[in-house]
Amino acid sequence: MSHKITLIPGDGVGPEISEVARRCIEATDVKINWEEVRAGAEVFDEHRTPLPDSVLQSIRRNKVALKGPITTPVGTGFRSVNVALRKKLNLFACVRPCKSYPGVRSKYTDIDLMVIRENTEDLYAGIEFEKDSKGTIALIDEIDKLKGNRIRQDSGISIKPISEGASKRIVRFAFDYARANGRRKVTAVHKANIMKFSDGLFLEVARKVADDYPGIEFEDRIVDNMCMQLVQKPEIYDVLVLPNLYGDIISDLCAGLVGGLGVSPGANIGEEIAIFEPTHGSAPKYKGMNKVNPTAIILSGVMMLRHIGEEEAARRLEAAVAKVIEEGKSVTYDLKPHGDDPGAVGTSEMGEAIIRALA
Repeated sequence: MSHKITLIPGDGVGPEISEVARRCIEATDVKINWEEVRAGAEVFDEHRTPLPDSVLQSIRRNKVALKGPITTPVGTGFRSVNVALRKKLNLFACVRPCKSYPGVRSKYTDIDLMVIRENTEDLYAGIEFEKDSKGTIALIDEIDKLKGNRIRQDSGISIKPISEGASKRIVRFAFDYARANGRRKVTAVHKANIMKFSDGLFLEVARKVADDYPGIEFEDRIVDNMCMQLVQKPEIYDVLVLPNLYGDIISDLCAGLVGGLGVSPGANIGEEIAIFEPTHGSAPKYKGMNKVNPTAIILSGVMMLRHIGEEEAARRLEAAVAKVIEEGKSVTYDLKPHGDDPGAVGTSEMGEAIIRALA
């Protein structure tokens, strides 16, 4: 069986790590017909947008995509392509495994966490009001009338919507994932002690959904306490489900437990469409240097293979990645005991070692 999959190389180091991932996935002998499309900073001048319609059309047509990292300008410039893809394609679940691999430098061992983050609302919904704009001034006045709380006049404002429907969908997704993968516990993370009508709603919904899954343990944690718990005793947690902002922060914390974003894969999944991508950025300063660790995007490919039903190929590819990392010979500089180790290899060379380990 052949699978048609969209490939978005990205920008910065995206194209070189995407090419390595493509070669590793093809080495499993799974038949894939790649449809390559371009997005990001490098197509902006040509299309006047970093996300051309052709990219969305390809993903909608194929339902599955593998994507390299794409630059998001800080403070100015176009908004995040990653956020735009999630919104336009209704990719409501961000799925980020955080798993220990022997040979990766970390203070922890045997970590196996799954972070499931709601993608469509919360403070990332993009409902913002700029300081001194007419809309902001009007909103400040309206809030004063409705609540009797006068916001400072020189404020910028972001709105935090949390809905019953989106909360139910993501919590159910987390429990379904736990059930399908033999996981024992789901922890809902929130700040309901302070934000009683937004995070409070998320927690209320999570408790109700948990009643439908009697075979899976459920608990909740306040987000700041959750950070401390994960540093002190990560082994007692399993599947975490969170609203958008906390999910973004906690998933990076969990990545830190297993050695960093260089070994952290990810996926954004909707009802019909799934995009698999590394969680690190585009690292433009390393572009073309054949230096960046390709593990995260290769492991994202492992997730993709499982998603399309190629479980045996996924198992073999993950085992090959784990073998190369544990041996520690043909790995990039960040996977060596010291970053300046002369024995470090480049991006493509590590990919070739993983392909050899598949044989």
